[in-house]
Amino acid sequence: MDDGIPETHSDWGPFGRPIFEDPAAHALSRVGVIDIGSNSVRLVVFDGAARSPAYFFNEKVMAGLGAGMDQTGRLNPKGRERALTAIRRFTTLARGMGIPPLTAVATAAVRVAEDGDEFRREIELETGQTIHVIDGEEEARLSAQGVLLGWPDAEGLACDIGGSSMELARIEGGRVWERATTPLGPLRLETMKGGRKRRDREICQVLDDLSEKIVHHERLYLVGGSWRAIARLDMVRREYPLSVLHDYRMTPKSVRATLDWIAQQELEPLRQRAGLSMARISLVPMAGEVLRRLISKFGIREIVTSGYGIREGLLYEQMPQRIRCRDPLIEAARYSQDSSARIPGFGRILHEFISPLFRRPTGNPRWIQAACLLHDVSWRAHPDYRAEVCFDSATRGNLAGIDHPGRVYLGLSLAHRYRNARPGDRFEPLLALLNEKQVKEAEILGKAMRFGAMFSFANPEGMGKFNYRPKKRTLELRLPPESVALYGEVADARLTSLARAMDVEKIVTLTKGHRAVRKLR
Repeated sequence: MDDGIPETHSDWGPFGRPIFEDPAAHALSRVGVIDIGSNSVRLVVFDGAARSPAYFFNEKVMAGLGAGMDQTGRLNPKGRERALTAIRRFTTLARGMGIPPLTAVATAAVRVAEDGDEFRREIELETGQTIHVIDGEEEARLSAQGVLLGWPDAEGLACDIGGSSMELARIEGGRVWERATTPLGPLRLETMKGGRKRRDREICQVLDDLSEKIVHHERLYLVGGSWRAIARLDMVRREYPLSVLHDYRMTPKSVRATLDWIAQQELEPLRQRAGLSMARISLVPMAGEVLRRLISKFGIREIVTSGYGIREGLLYEQMPQRIRCRDPLIEAARYSQDSSARIPGFGRILHEFISPLFRRPTGNPRWIQAACLLHDVSWRAHPDYRAEVCFDSATRGNLAGIDHPGRVYLGLSLAHRYRNARPGDRFEPLLALLNEKQVKEAEILGKAMRFGAMFSFANPEGMGKFNYRPKKRTLELRLPPESVALYGEVADARLTSLARAMDVEKIVTLTKGHRAVRKLR
């Protein structure tokens, strides 16, 4: 079937051809979004692999539009001024980037405020930018779609907290189901009249009503800056070794312990330790009150932090289904290979070559595929630092569709692709996110890629085949005659290193057709 994708790459298993070659994917390059929230105003410009968001530009201003709105019914005057100044800058930048018209959405504060429509008209008059004021359920849907962009198979509740509202939606089977909006934003709660008791009654009543509208699920995806601030503080308390928030996972017990710990700390020193702004950390206590009760009311057992939300949901909204259903990790890795590797396309050949060694991997098979695609994208780094660059890029890079253990596995395998030893002492704490078998397998994968790369510049299709016999503890490399010249002493040393890591005997056999002719070494 002709789907409009040029036949420049061979198929690779269930993932098919690279989706970024699709004309529909080209249309998604340099998509710009302005998000006018109750607390912040942000411009994001996406670029790169269409299925996995790459941030060409990302700037945020903490305008505080919704501050004090519960008392006045109007947008914060200083917030209006700051937001308008930011949007003037954003629209000017977008024109300079030459990107298509921006998509701009305004959420709870502009939606609810008495002067919200007046502010929208002022923005449009001064900047020419159309502003879409979306209702609460649409905000919930778009935020949930942001979660689906990061985890195509996500199942659970997506909860987005802003300054003036909190949205909840259930996601399952790649779709957004029931959704609802509430007034449980921390900016509103902190100015509510009646004190702590009134606030507690409000939170409990709203969550009781919400509980009847949304089907319960034990997994909760957290979207929004206040939730991410709590997750960051949980990392600080636990001395967690990886500082990536996306796919950071917490238990209810850990969240409660962190909220109790925050209540005992002075916010300013804590803010500095966590690298948060004062505007952000000041909202954490109110957001924490809501989170405690939300976890209890819905019987949550697993909490997942999402780096994606309404802005990524707007990108997802523009994707045709054939792009949505692709694997974000594999697509991002293939885009990186196509743009940065010395020999684009060799990753697929390398994966086929080493596959016999990983018939029953302890890690996710997708991690192995991604590693092969990324095995050579850091070649421009200084040789002394390639292993470290690879490890940093994998563990700290903006990747979707991979959890924290997967990042470490990927980084460790790529580090071993360039160096026999581990990447260095500063990375050792991260290895605690893997079990011993996964650490060993990542080392073997790196050494296998290091050996396979020896064949990349000459006759890669005839690089031979591995015959791995675990019970006999042998690893045989079967080489056709045209590839024998490629098997020099460096290649032999790398194969020897691989065999030692696998604790097997190395055998190298010359073949003719399907017949073994003689052993070479």
